[in-house]
Amino acid sequence: VLFNTPKFGPMPPNILTIRIQPNEGISLQFQVKEPGLGMKIDPYKMNFSYSQAFGQEPPDAYERLLLDAALGDSTLFTRDDEVETAWAFLDPILQGCSSQTKKLPAYPAGSWGPREADDLIAADGRAWHLVKRPK
Repeated sequence: VLFNTPKFGPMPPNILTIRIQPNEGISLQFQVKEPGLGMKIDPYKMNFSYSQAFGQEPPDAYERLLLDAALGDSTLFTRDDEVETAWAFLDPILQGCSSQTKKLPAYPAGSWGPREADDLIAADGRAWHLVKRPK
């Protein structure tokens, strides 16, 4: 690794952040060498914010869905044959899971998910980058 020599130390990883409601957007942070002969490397962040780019908040997802329904646009709706095919795929998986002695971790609706999800990615030295986590 070119810049992770002891002189410069391990550098922070590049971070791709996808933001969902209420602040929709995307950002990418990566390490940049400053121009010139010196070896100064700093993180740089490229940021796209929907509200800043277009001067307004995007419509609520349900607002858009209800408008499409009123206008007769079915592109965001699932057809019945799609639902049947999805269940034909999922039913054997669900039946297999229900016969297992080890249960999947449960967590309250609206929470950030089970602690086991954090443990799963932590095993690789990774972590979620959350703006804030409820207590």
